[in-house]
Amino acid sequence: MKIHSTNYFDTFIEVADDTKADSGTKPPTKDKKTVAEMQYEMIAKNPYKFTSDDVFFQVFADRKELTKSEYKQARDQFFSNGQPCFRASPLTKTYGFGIHSDSNGKVALFGMETDDYQKFLADTEIKKVKAMKSRK
Repeated sequence: MKIHSTNYFDTFIEVADDTKADSGTKPPTKDKKTVAEMQYEMIAKNPYKFTSDDVFFQVFADRKELTKSEYKQARDQFFSNGQPCFRASPLTKTYGFGIHSDSNGKVALFGMETDDYQKFLADTEIKKVKAMKSRK
C-alpha cells in the first residue's frame, strides 16, 4: 500500500494571498473543537515536536474517537489516500499563521506579524510555498 505524506522539510508555508487576517490569531473556541483549533493547540503548545503527518492524523483520530490500539491500522489507512497539507489548513488560509517545517519535518507556527515570520521570508536557504487561496 502506498503511503502519502503531508510532511515538508526546510520549508516555510506563507499565509494565503487572500487571507483577511493581519496577524496570527488563535482560532475561536467552539462547543466542539474545530480542526483549526485542534491543529493550533497541538502545534502552539509543542513547537517542533510533531510532523504535519502527526498533527493531521492526531486531529483525525481525536475526531473519530479512536483508541490507541486502533492508531497503527487507522494511520496506515489514513495515509493510503492523499491528504491535504498545511497549505490548505485554516491556520494558513484564515488565521494568519505561517508554518515552518525544519530539516526533520517538525512544524511550528509563526504569526504573520512577527519578526520570525519576516526572517523566514528573507531566508534564502529554505523553500517557501504559499498557502492555497480561499477563492479562485
